[in-house]
Amino acid sequence: MIDVISVNNMKEADAYSINNSFSKSLELMYKASLEIFNNVNWKKNVALVCGKGNNAGDAISLSIILKEHNFNPTLILISEDLSKESKYYLDLASSKDIKTISSKDITTLIDYDMVVDGIFGTGFKGTPKEEYKRMIEVINDTSRYTLSIDINSGLNGDSGLGEVVVNSDLTISINNYKLGHFLNMAKDVSKEVINVDIGIPLLKEECKLIEEYDAYMFFNSHKRKHLSNKGTYGYTGIMGGSKNYPGAIKLATLGLTSLYSGSGVSRIIVPSSIEQIIFNNTLEATVFSLDSNELGGMKFNEDKLLESTKSLKALGVGVGWGISEDNKKILTWLIKNLEIPLLIDADGLNVLSTLDLNILNESKCKIILTPHLKEFSRLINKEVKDISNHLYEYSKDFTSTYNVTLLLKGVTTLISDKNKTYLVDKGTPGMATGGSGDVLSGIIVGLLGQFNKEDVTFITSLGALINGFSGELASNKYGEIGMVASDTGRSVSYAIKILSNWVTPLDE
Repeated sequence: MIDVISVNNMKEADAYSINNSFSKSLELMYKASLEIFNNVNWKKNVALVCGKGNNAGDAISLSIILKEHNFNPTLILISEDLSKESKYYLDLASSKDIKTISSKDITTLIDYDMVVDGIFGTGFKGTPKEEYKRMIEVINDTSRYTLSIDINSGLNGDSGLGEVVVNSDLTISINNYKLGHFLNMAKDVSKEVINVDIGIPLLKEECKLIEEYDAYMFFNSHKRKHLSNKGTYGYTGIMGGSKNYPGAIKLATLGLTSLYSGSGVSRIIVPSSIEQIIFNNTLEATVFSLDSNELGGMKFNEDKLLESTKSLKALGVGVGWGISEDNKKILTWLIKNLEIPLLIDADGLNVLSTLDLNILNESKCKIILTPHLKEFSRLINKEVKDISNHLYEYSKDFTSTYNVTLLLKGVTTLISDKNKTYLVDKGTPGMATGGSGDVLSGIIVGLLGQFNKEDVTFITSLGALINGFSGELASNKYGEIGMVASDTGRSVSYAIKILSNWVTPLDE
């Protein structure tokens, strides 16, 4: 796992490490520049575009190192109002005859082999002022190989959003990855992001990025035994469907994906009005029907609920469910009476949004909510745009208030509980298709059925990793444009096989 932090956390750690020492600040700036230099295949003529903060200081210090190694750097200054550290390194660069020109004299960077973006750092917010905006557009229009220092200029270091942003071939994060390297539009403006450590100690942990190696370690510490049977690996349940929204294929996909994830038995629980439809679309999973109400949805019946959930190790609820008074009663009963992990998705979340959310703190079971942004907006009564700007904060606020594991779907998935947050950045744009969320839920339910004594939030994160990795495998085979959710589902068992045998670079 890799630490991912907020901008304020980095500022506090930086300030603590420097402790108002100008020499220490210069030392860290030089160290950052040296690490950047050592991680790039440089070309001869390099344009370094500088703003006025310490991000510019990193670029100016880097120009000195480039000069010392016989490259040809040119500093392009947007502002002369530099930070103290940046001014120090600019004077040093001048003493070494490094060419410096004003950005106002620049209309293109076509004469350079590479461009270094040192305009804004991770603390930038809002919209760039006119000359800064113009230079970002010049960098993007010139289309030379571009390196962004710490973060792409114009991108918010916490939200990963920006109005005018440098498009980079490589972004080198300094000391720690920031949330903005992963969220929202980050992947659209950075082809590759790496991190270099310059020795600033963290004052507090915030997020952990789940990696393939974490899955490898988990599966290799939970190897299957020969002396086992289907009951060893858990009976899991998928509850959903109604006459108006049967979602037979989705429910069948959920059940099958649960099995692909290693569940011993998958039980699909549906109203009797669509029982035959589900039977016709289901092979490996078993089907359990509940009585239907007059609308063709599930009828609340406590005895039947007890029977349908008997022996289950995990349950997912909500796909194709619809919103009804019966479903409100059913969900309330499940939350208050189940003692197994309960994953609530799709219409289950819409039903939940009509209830008093304090019911989540009355549960005997461990609850997992898996909303996309629109579903989450219904739960917390905030606009999607507002949530996009505060993904981490709103996730933590929610899980601090309610005793749940929250999986918030996005370009990078956030998985939070009261004490911790994991990030999963696996996946592909090809997964932006109907049913992808159902595959994710099926994977998580299948894992929870097997490992329901493990930490639910980690298992949920592991499910998100497998889902994203499966999507990448499907994309490699079918392409991003034409792949569908079932392609991801069919890749799950192979993804787990690969992850179970993962070899890290250190092991090769």
